[in-house]
Amino acid sequence: MHPTSMKKLILLFTIFWVNLSFAQQFEAGNVISEYGKTIAVPHAEIEVDTNLVYKVVFDIDRNFDPAEVNKLVETAARFLNMHEKAGVDPENMHLALVFHGSATKDVLDDTSYSEAYPETEENPNTPLFTALAKAGVELIVCGQSAAHHNVDPENVHKDIKYALSAMTALVQLQADDFQLIKF
Repeated sequence: MHPTSMKKLILLFTIFWVNLSFAQQFEAGNVISEYGKTIAVPHAEIEVDTNLVYKVVFDIDRNFDPAEVNKLVETAARFLNMHEKAGVDPENMHLALVFHGSATKDVLDDTSYSEAYPETEENPNTPLFTALAKAGVELIVCGQSAAHHNVDPENVHKDIKYALSAMTALVQLQADDFQLIKF
């Protein structure tokens, strides 16, 4: 083999090996194992305060593909999983999700969801809602958006609570020291 070719081969192998050594896998969490996979960040320069009581409200105002879990909702599972792995006691994490806008129909039960989105057989968010509620996450829908989107209270997931409005829920939760996360 020509020396230049050999050097190129060694360089390519070295690059491949270095990339492989830095590759990490996203892993399931301990709080909600089916959703919200996370990755360790050992080089993080901002340490996680494991003594802090985390009070977080997620503003869920849009959906993406009705056949898939809403990525904004899955963010709450990821929050729980990554902070538990970092040493935060799940008892010190208090989360709420406030649904409004185009995300309002995401709270429908399976039958109503498949009627709203005929291309689906069931609501892909249902198992995630159940897991989040089991983990103590409060799931809230805007009553104004629900009325606007013709969402009947009888047709929503069993763990969804109605608020007068998303504005009301967001203001009250923030007044109760919940920190807003808006993507």
